[in-house]
Amino acid sequence: MKKPARGYLSGLFAVWKRALLKGKRVFPFEALQALEERLNLRLLTRTTRSVAPTEIGERIIACLQPHITEMQRELASIVHSGGSASGNIRISAGEHSARSLLWPKLKPFLKLYPDIKIEIVVDNGFVDIVDGRFDAGIRLGESIDKDMVAVRVGPELRLVAVGAPSYFETHGIPQTPHDLQNHNCINMRLPTAGGLYHWEFEKDGKPLRVRVEGQLIFNLLSERIDGATSGFGIAFIPEDMIREQLISGELVTVLDEWCPSFPGYYLYYPSRKQHPPAFALLIDALRYSD
Repeated sequence: MKKPARGYLSGLFAVWKRALLKGKRVFPFEALQALEERLNLRLLTRTTRSVAPTEIGERIIACLQPHITEMQRELASIVHSGGSASGNIRISAGEHSARSLLWPKLKPFLKLYPDIKIEIVVDNGFVDIVDGRFDAGIRLGESIDKDMVAVRVGPELRLVAVGAPSYFETHGIPQTPHDLQNHNCINMRLPTAGGLYHWEFEKDGKPLRVRVEGQLIFNLLSERIDGATSGFGIAFIPEDMIREQLISGELVTVLDEWCPSFPGYYLYYPSRKQHPPAFALLIDALRYSD
């Protein structure tokens, strides 16, 4: 009694898996040749110069391909469990995402995989990761090109307008975003466009962008926070970066009803079906779960 074709395919997958785990690559036609003999079906057309699959052979190859991808993923999982993954990964990230999200998640990851080397380039501009030869970047979801694969890596964010109590005692509290034009605002210059950032608000689903002015312009987040804490004006800051100052009362928020939360950061990279084990592990480590 002949063994069912399903049994032969299972054996074929097992051979393929063992070869992958040993770092070898099995040529599909060689595997088809072994299957051809067992099934007594013509799966290959041979000439003195070439070998090509028949129509049935093509169908079998198409059937095998998803399983090959699954085997490669399983291999990455095996490497994961063994802690022996290695490789170099370059990531482009903005200052806030690098400080608040990327670096905290990388600390335990790098200790777990000491042979994985990671380079982080902090740049608040819009970086072409392909042209810059980066493996991936981290940006807000709304700023990622549609031809990139995007994986959510952080919670929702909220930008808040803040200042020191001493500043508001002297200059008053703005009631609407338009009132900011009469205040000393600490701003930042956009690296890519070169212009000053127009503060973005929203209320009842209606967005509002306001051009502000002031005595200070910083390109670094820490200096904008220090400027606001020191009473030099109002700054527009990610809320998660100033929680301690808000709790202590060093800073207070204004215009809260105009500052809703919005989707946070995503890891993005060029679309590709297969990833090196080190990069696949990094994606899993950074992936956000509620």
